[in-house]
Amino acid sequence: MSDAASATRLSNSDPGRPYEPFGAARTLFASTADEILLSGPAGTGKSRACLELLYYLALKRPGMRGLILRKTRESLTEAALVTFEDEVVPAGDRILRGASRRLRQAYRFANGSSIVVGGLDKSSKVMSTQYDVAYVQEAIELTEEDWENVTTRLRHRVIPGRQQLFADTNPDKPTHWLKRRCDRGLTRLIECRHTDNPVLYDHARGEWTPAGIDYLGKLDRLSGPRKARLRDGRWVQAEGVVYDGWDAAIHVVDRFPIPKAWRRIISIDFGWNNPFVAQFWAIDPDDVMYLYREIYRTQRLVEDHARHLRQLIDADGVPISGIVCDHDAEGRETLTRHLGQTNFAADKGIQDGIQAVASRLRVEGNGKPRLVILRDSLVERDPRLSDAELPCCTVDEIDGYVWDTSNNRSKGEVPVDRDNHGMDAMRYAVRFVDRGAGAYSITGPSIDESPVASMPAGVFSRGSEIEGILTREF
Repeated sequence: MSDAASATRLSNSDPGRPYEPFGAARTLFASTADEILLSGPAGTGKSRACLELLYYLALKRPGMRGLILRKTRESLTEAALVTFEDEVVPAGDRILRGASRRLRQAYRFANGSSIVVGGLDKSSKVMSTQYDVAYVQEAIELTEEDWENVTTRLRHRVIPGRQQLFADTNPDKPTHWLKRRCDRGLTRLIECRHTDNPVLYDHARGEWTPAGIDYLGKLDRLSGPRKARLRDGRWVQAEGVVYDGWDAAIHVVDRFPIPKAWRRIISIDFGWNNPFVAQFWAIDPDDVMYLYREIYRTQRLVEDHARHLRQLIDADGVPISGIVCDHDAEGRETLTRHLGQTNFAADKGIQDGIQAVASRLRVEGNGKPRLVILRDSLVERDPRLSDAELPCCTVDEIDGYVWDTSNNRSKGEVPVDRDNHGMDAMRYAVRFVDRGAGAYSITGPSIDESPVASMPAGVFSRGSEIEGILTREF
């Protein structure tokens, strides 16, 4: 009996309804291709299918060595391992004993099989041995070199004819290396659909379930490239994207310890139903900006955010040399009261801000940009935004940040005013660093109304109320 045909007897957290692969999931179980990519919209059960296959192979092939991998270990712990332990592995299974999810290094089976878990940010722990099969979650995060390095580890050879790398992803740009690898025939692309997920679609009745109707309704409310990718599963380039120089492979980098000597600022965009965004930036001696921490959260009081910010700053033990904010007077006063530090009214000029960010995204002669984002900078994921498939951090916004061409506007005039809260905070930060704090008002509602707005960047107003407020000069 084939793996696909026998997969229906797999146990999971609901023993009354064993897992059964449909559509793309069934194709995955049956395929013996060396490299497989499950690509499709959000909510099609891609990760579940890959994890079920891995668990099935461990049960059926004694001594098998498998690998669950993602770009970083932290993101793996909060995503794939949650699905694996809560939905795939039966409750009480012996492989769940031992270390907690965050500290676990492997799941060990009674038949001698094992499934190792790890991130490529700590690759020496998982890339120094051999495996039969490897599963990569969110393969879009990897570089092609990462991918090829994983393939070199598939030589354990306990499973005849199946030394296999399989992965899942939501679509991205059609020029992404992963899509091009599939186009060249090096990797088998299996397209997923919402009907593959029995939670959303009842195959016995041939109709959407209530959960499916609700979830698809959320996806239908998306727009632009996010809708094309997450609702329809298409590899598309955003039309009229504002930051056409953005490349996640260049601008998103692995985490590293930020030197205490680097100056730090925080930029804030207030929100309630829309997310409150607080971005922590470090600036190195070469004037490169690094986004190293981010709060991106809806329906939380500014007072609560302020307390959280205070805790994070105290834990770092490094002073913040400037805080630049949206112009909400009450929000700014609340931050001042709790942080004990005056903040500055942001330069909200959209065109100037966009040009300043675009300039920093440009790759310089040394092959590097002057603005980068550290991977896994998000402090906590907002479940309300996540459930609605809306952006949950600044990186999520960038591809969908496009020019507004409605009402006869010309491309390049103004961006669409939607899902842009991280974009606003990023503009505030860049202008604040580029101009210097001396060009900012601590009281005025607008940069244009500031008495020092015409001062050159980086020049302080000596003798003004600004001097003495900063913890250090820029």
